Amino acid sequence: MSVVDAGVFGVHLLFAGLWSGSVLFTTYAVLPLAMNGDAQPGPLAALTGKLRTVSRASALLLLLTGGHLAATRYTAESLTGSPRGHLVLTMVALWFVLAGLVEVAGSKLEDGFEEQKVREPAREARPFLLGASLVAVLLLLDAGAILGLFG
Repeated sequence: MSVVDAGVFGVHLLFAGLWSGSVLFTTYAVLPLAMNGDAQPGPLAALTGKLRTVSRASALLLLLTGGHLAATRYTAESLTGSPRGHLVLTMVALWFVLAGLVEVAGSKLEDGFEEQKVREPAREARPFLLGASLVAVLLLLDAGAILGLFG
């Protein structure tokens, strides 16, 4: 593996972990505070904004680094005709789903926080954050399968 490939792989893993961890932390720690009304809209809005920033930056960087890794490791035939290629394509689909779920949840939260509401937007965003958390875990399992089973 070249130095460039190692750097790209490192950035890819870093942002995959950051994105997944941010979603899981928000669902586990931030959402319950909002649902219980134990936090103010201002700090919650700031946290939600950071989550969306991490999500957008990660989606872009994972697309770029993943594209580089796929282009240097796979052919069209190996992506569509092998178990490892199928896992890579599944990962790309899950990235899009994760980005969409975080955007919807973040939008629901920010809209409510702007109106100085806390509990209602948290309840509305909950299914999307739970779904995003599930997708984040599936992404990590998919990555583990790519690296562990077929690496």
